[in-house]
Amino acid sequence: MSKSFQTISPVDGSVVFERALDGPAEIEQTLQRGHAAFRSWSRTPLSERCALARRFVEAAVDDADAVAHELTMQMGRPIRDGGGEVGGWLLRGRTMIALADEALEDIRLDERDGFTRFIRREPLGVVLVVAPWNYPWLTAVNSLVPALVAGNPVVLKHSEQTPLVAKRIGEAAKNVGLPDGVLQVLYLDHRGVAEVIGDRRVAFVAFTGSVGGGHAVQEAASKRFIGTSLELGGKDPAYVCKDADLTRSAVNLVEGSFYNAGQSCCGVERIYVHRDVYEPFLDAFVTEANRLVLGDPRETKTTLGPVVRVRSAEAIQAQIDAALAAGARPLLDPARFDAAERGLPYMAPQALIDVDHSMEIMSEETFGPAVGIMAVADDGEAIRLMNDSRYGLTASVWTSDLEHARSIGERVDTGTWFMNRCDYLDPELAWVGVKDSGRGCSLSTLGYAQLTRPKSFHLRHEPG
Repeated sequence: MSKSFQTISPVDGSVVFERALDGPAEIEQTLQRGHAAFRSWSRTPLSERCALARRFVEAAVDDADAVAHELTMQMGRPIRDGGGEVGGWLLRGRTMIALADEALEDIRLDERDGFTRFIRREPLGVVLVVAPWNYPWLTAVNSLVPALVAGNPVVLKHSEQTPLVAKRIGEAAKNVGLPDGVLQVLYLDHRGVAEVIGDRRVAFVAFTGSVGGGHAVQEAASKRFIGTSLELGGKDPAYVCKDADLTRSAVNLVEGSFYNAGQSCCGVERIYVHRDVYEPFLDAFVTEANRLVLGDPRETKTTLGPVVRVRSAEAIQAQIDAALAAGARPLLDPARFDAAERGLPYMAPQALIDVDHSMEIMSEETFGPAVGIMAVADDGEAIRLMNDSRYGLTASVWTSDLEHARSIGERVDTGTWFMNRCDYLDPELAWVGVKDSGRGCSLSTLGYAQLTRPKSFHLRHEPG
């Protein structure tokens, strides 16, 4: 008998979804259908694949209000922000489809010595997309849409916390007429995921999640010669220079630290401030953070909802408590947000000062509404501290000088470098991580490379 799972809402503890996990029989049927669909789908003209993908992208989120409500109940994001993920899904999906012609066009070389030469990008086969709960639409679309457009059938495995997203995606695929086996959904535990990765019919794995999860995916794939794309954790830093607009910087960095209750892989988790503006920046940051409204995310006034699970809240609080015990000081008063009355997983936002890199709050991923803030003497110290991390997904600098921002960015180990912006993804730019933030490249024209393989054509002309 198959095991089942329940999705418990962090909002009120209710059960929002319950289903049996898929077992060996369902896995076998799904992979066989995907494998069978590959030949015909890969030979479908690109223009037809793009047209179907456009219809699918639009149909998946056509009921935006329902999508936003489901997000709120599944993972606690305030209802006022739910539409942002719908917009992001549409933007990223449409962008990747629009880039397909350029990304997949044959690379033609000059004719030489009677030979026609070109390189073609061909699809790999069945692609397994493993998506997390924190941005369930956005993390899925990054690989799902370009994989389909490139000619690969896709099997989607979503988090047990956000199964309604997978359900909508699967239904949209059927409703718009994607051929049988081209886009399928499986509900799996860790063992099931490993079984799928080990199957010879799976050609590529696109995983977004924790560093531990990335290691598990890589281990499962290690006995086969298939590619993996791993978007993992982050401990993303920001550096506020002495010439920064402090009010604007504070407003954006509060949002970057606490949006989605801090549960963002590219959220701001460390802030370094030039000592000349340290105190006024702290004042501006506290003023802005105190405007946050912690509460029931179904209410439109709420700007900060619960974290996803009680055990997550406990781990975040333990990191805060350890820093306080080691000498850190809090800037924000939890009583102001009535956090104690609500109970976990509702958490007040927190910013800590008098921190250093011996504390986990400045070295290990927090993934919650807490951030550490340090004063630095100059650019050199800021760069050294930003690079003093095993992670490298995004980093930001806050300054009025473009060349200054560029020169600092060239010395920071990160996948994306921002000036006067944070916690954002532009689908026309490559999305990459360095060090333990992962490997591979999604989005932009470059994102198609990992979902295809080059095939060289070297054609000799017969004498005429």
